[in-house]
Amino acid sequence: MSSAASDVFPPPKDFAAHAAIGSRAAYDELRQVALADPEAFWAARARAGLHWFKPFGKVLDWKPPFAQWFLGGETNASFNCLDRHLTGWRRNKAAIVWEGENFEQRTLTYLELHRRVGQLANALLALGYRAGDRAIIYLPMIPEAAVAMLACARIGVTHSVVFAGFSSEALRTRIEDLGAQLVLTADYGRRRGREVPLKKNVDEALEHCPGVRHAVVYRHTNGPIAMRAGRDLEWAELVASAQPGCPAAHLPSEHPLFVLYTSGTTGKPKGVVHSTAGYLTQVLATMEWVFDLRDEDVYWCTADIGWVTGHSYIIYGPLAAGATTLMYEGAPDWPRPDRFWELIAKYRVNVFYTSPTAIRSFIRQGEAYPAGHDLSSLRLLGSVGEPINPSAWRWYHRVIGHERCPIVDTWWQTETGAILLSPVPGAVAAKPGSATLPLPGIVAEIVDAKGEPVPDGQQGYLVLRKPWPSMLRGLYGDPERYQENYWSRYPGSYFTGDAAHRDADGYYWVLGRVDDVINISGHRLSTMEVESALVRHPQVAEAAAVGRPDELKGQSLVVFCTLKGDAAATPELSEELRAWVAREIAAFARPEEVRMVEALPKTRSGKIMRRLLRELVTTREVKGDTTTLEDYAVLLKLSVEGKDEEEILGKN
Repeated sequence: MSSAASDVFPPPKDFAAHAAIGSRAAYDELRQVALADPEAFWAARARAGLHWFKPFGKVLDWKPPFAQWFLGGETNASFNCLDRHLTGWRRNKAAIVWEGENFEQRTLTYLELHRRVGQLANALLALGYRAGDRAIIYLPMIPEAAVAMLACARIGVTHSVVFAGFSSEALRTRIEDLGAQLVLTADYGRRRGREVPLKKNVDEALEHCPGVRHAVVYRHTNGPIAMRAGRDLEWAELVASAQPGCPAAHLPSEHPLFVLYTSGTTGKPKGVVHSTAGYLTQVLATMEWVFDLRDEDVYWCTADIGWVTGHSYIIYGPLAAGATTLMYEGAPDWPRPDRFWELIAKYRVNVFYTSPTAIRSFIRQGEAYPAGHDLSSLRLLGSVGEPINPSAWRWYHRVIGHERCPIVDTWWQTETGAILLSPVPGAVAAKPGSATLPLPGIVAEIVDAKGEPVPDGQQGYLVLRKPWPSMLRGLYGDPERYQENYWSRYPGSYFTGDAAHRDADGYYWVLGRVDDVINISGHRLSTMEVESALVRHPQVAEAAAVGRPDELKGQSLVVFCTLKGDAAATPELSEELRAWVAREIAAFARPEEVRMVEALPKTRSGKIMRRLLRELVTTREVKGDTTTLEDYAVLLKLSVEGKDEEEILGKN
C-alpha cells in the first residue's frame, strides 16, 4: 500500500457539530457499551427502534451456527415502515420520490404508500395467500416494487425479489427452489431505451413451475403481452376493488421476511434467509450511525431492489427511519452521461450512496459533467459493493463532495443484512480505501489459516466472532450448505470469505474475496491492491486483475484496463502499465499481460465479474453462471479471436 493510502480525513467540524454521534469519544463509549453487554445493547435498540405488538422476552438463542433474536416478540416490517409514521406530520411527507428512465416522475407520501400497500395486501388475502406462503417479485425499479415488498411483509408472505435483468432460466430456478406460489411482475422494464420483456420471461419460466397459482402483472409500458386466463391477473383490476385498510399481521420476531438469492461458487444460487425483527433492528440502527439521517434529508441509494443493498437501503432502512428515499429506474449514464448529477441537482439530494464501479465510470467520463450541475445539497457520500480504490475515493471526495462531504466506505454482504464496518461520519476519521472500524455490536477479527489472530499489518481472513441481529438465518432449504459455506472453516465464527488486514490505528482494510487473492511465487497479492495501483495511472479509468495458472510461479497476473478519454491503447502503454505496477507495488507484481479493452464485464449492479475474466484467461471460455452479466457483448469482445459465441460461452 502506498503511503498516500494512509492519509487521514477527520470529520468536518460543521458536520460533526450537528451529527447524531458527533465525537470519537461518544462513539467509543457506544462501542464499549455494546461490547460489555451485547444482548442488553441490542435489546435496547430493538425496543426503541421498532413497534412491538407483543414484547419479546429472551434476547438471543445462540446454538452455533443458528441464531434467534428477540424471542417471544411479535412485530411487522410493513407496520414499522408505514403505519407508525401516520400519526404525525410524516403522514404527508414524501416516502418515495421516483423518476423513470423516460423522465416520468411520481411522488408517494407515507399516507399514499400505506394506502397502496393495503390495497395490494387485501387483494392477495382475497386470493388466499397467508403467512408462510412465498412470493417472487420480478419488477423493474418502480414504486410498485416497494408496494409489492411491503404488501407481502404486511400479511406475512415471504418474498424473494429477483433482479429484473435476470433471464427466464434464472427466474425459474429461483421459483423452483423457493417453492413460490405467487409471482408479482410487470409487462416490461426499461433499460437504456430498450424494453425488457418481463412478462414474457415469466411465461417461459412458469412453463416449468406448476406450483405457481397466480401471476399479477403491472402495466408499466403498456406493451403487448399474453395473459393466461385463470393464472394471470391485471394488477390495476385486482387492487381497484380492494380496501386500502389492511391490518398488519402480528408476526413472530423470527418470521422470514425475505429470501434473497446470491450466486454461489458452484453456480447454484444460494437462498439467503433474513428474519423480520433482527434484520429491521440493525438496518434501522445503521441509518442513524452510518448515514446520520435527518428528517429533512432526501436520501438516494443508487442500487437496484434486486440486490440486498436495495432491500436494506432503498426500502426497509429508509422507510423504517421515516426518510424520503429516491428511486431511479434507469442507467447512470443514459440518455446522457450526467444523468446522476442532474438528478442530484433536481431533487436536492443530501445523502448519496453508490458503488465504486460507478465512481470509476464517472472518473472516466471526466469532471465536466458533475461540474455542470449544482451539487451543493450533498452533505454525505457513501460507497458500497466492493473495496473502493484510494484514488477513486479522493476523486469522489474532491469532485463530487467538494472536499466538504464525509465519505462512508461501507463493508457488508447479502448474508450480513446490514452494514457492519464503516466510518461513523461525525466521529471517525476516514482513510481512503479503508472501511475503518466495526460498528457497535460487531466483533470482527483477522485470522490466519488456523483461526489465530494475525498481527496488525499482516494479511489474513476476516471473520465475525459473535452473532448479530441482521445475520442470515440460513440458506433456504439447505442447512448443511449454510454450515459448510460459512461456519465450518472456523467453528463458532462466521467466515466472510474476504481477505483483510488491520493497521496500527485498528482500521480494517478489506482486500476483496479470498478467491481474488493471487499467489505469485509465494507472494500473496490482492487484486484490489493491483487495481488501486493501476487506476492511479493518469490514463487508466478502471482495472480488473486476475490470476492465471503458471507452471513456474504458481500464478501469473493478467490485468484488464479501460482507458480515460482519448488515451490510445498501444504496446508502449501496455509496457508502461506493467512497469507502473512493479514500481507501485513490487517487482514480483509486474503483470504478465496487460489487456486494454473498451469495457469490463459487469453485473447490472455494477460489480466487475472477475470470475468470468479468470475463466477466460485460464480456459479461454466461460462455463460458469452468467445470469448476472449485464451485457454479453462485452464478454464476447474480450474473448479469443476466432471463437464463435456458443464456444466462448461454453454452450451455456
